[in-house]
Amino acid sequence: MTRTPTKLEASIRQALTQKDLLLMTHIVLGYPSFDDSLRVVEDMVEAGVDLMELQIPFSEPMADGPVILRANASALERGATVDQSFEMAERITKEFDIPFLFMTYYNILFSRGVSTFVERCDQIGIQGCIVPDLPPSEGQEYLDAMGKAKLSPVHIFTPNTPEPRMQELSEKSAGFIYSVARKGVTGKDTAFSNDIADYLALCRSNTDLPLAVGFGVKSRDDVDFLRGKADIAVVGSETIRVMETEGVNAVKPFIQSLVA
Repeated sequence: MTRTPTKLEASIRQALTQKDLLLMTHIVLGYPSFDDSLRVVEDMVEAGVDLMELQIPFSEPMADGPVILRANASALERGATVDQSFEMAERITKEFDIPFLFMTYYNILFSRGVSTFVERCDQIGIQGCIVPDLPPSEGQEYLDAMGKAKLSPVHIFTPNTPEPRMQELSEKSAGFIYSVARKGVTGKDTAFSNDIADYLALCRSNTDLPLAVGFGVKSRDDVDFLRGKADIAVVGSETIRVMETEGVNAVKPFIQSLVA
């Protein structure tokens, strides 16, 4: 399939001319506070992160495990709102020169109005969105709005996804494909093994987009395992777990341990 690369895909491919594997991290906006969110983004960028997911807090994050669920709940308990999340995201995209995506759930797009949500993403410099509970077959309005704004709708491959479905998801995606390394929610342990290598080869053969891999990436060994098998390693729950147990100051050295 011939497609015109989005800004996000072009940025990723350019970065891949300098590195054999990129690192994408994930934060929940407003956790532990919005000031802390800004500090963590700054530390991550300084540590060498290549792109980042900014999660808009939501009360029922169905794809997320207990660590990210607690972070969402804590942010909401402290009064985090969608408007505040947009305001912080705009500040972040203006201050830091890497691509940023929103990760959120369809209820937030629906309540805002899908086109209005996407237009706001475009205005504030967000380059793509991951909406795990919105399948392409039910998201034409979203896909049309993202296409009009030249933003990247990122879809997800799982170990249960049959090849024809992978190809369909790839055709509806832009920027990159997010491949989850195992079944289930975020934050659980993943055994990086030959089975995963075979699965990632299958993913690679069914998309022409860069391939990101997440769910269970926790250490330098995990990151090194993905070299040559994927384009982007995604570290989500482990960063939040480090922040939760050791404090905001521990995030930067943790990220540095992954990219050193």
